[in-house]
Amino acid sequence: QVQVKESGGGSVQSGGSLRLSCTTSEDIYSRHCMGWFRQVPGNEREGVAGIDDDGSTTYGNSVKGRFTISRDNRNRTVYLQMNSLKPEDSATYYCVAGTCRVLMATVRGQNLGSFGNWGQGTQVTVSP
Repeated sequence: QVQVKESGGGSVQSGGSLRLSCTTSEDIYSRHCMGWFRQVPGNEREGVAGIDDDGSTTYGNSVKGRFTISRDNRNRTVYLQMNSLKPEDSATYYCVAGTCRVLMATVRGQNLGSFGNWGQGTQVTVSP
């Protein structure tokens, strides 16, 4: 059974916008921080954004000022609003639910090992 599910990926031209959504079960959502990571084949996974249960956020350096993470607690949904998209933002984007200490630190670039419940990913392609 899929417990974390992403949607909203697609293709857009450089400078455009997309919004990704992530839904999960009540059991997972209520106990975890939520975040977004991305990965290009052959590259390391990169932290994009994280949000904790009181709404505090953290972002990867490459997306600060362009991406915004938010959560709708009533609908157990986390959003990633992506503006001013660049071709280098093209990747598979993964939503994850995890312990706050590890998730938020990993978004910021620390390697604390494997963690969390991960979705299957959604593809984002930005053309020049």
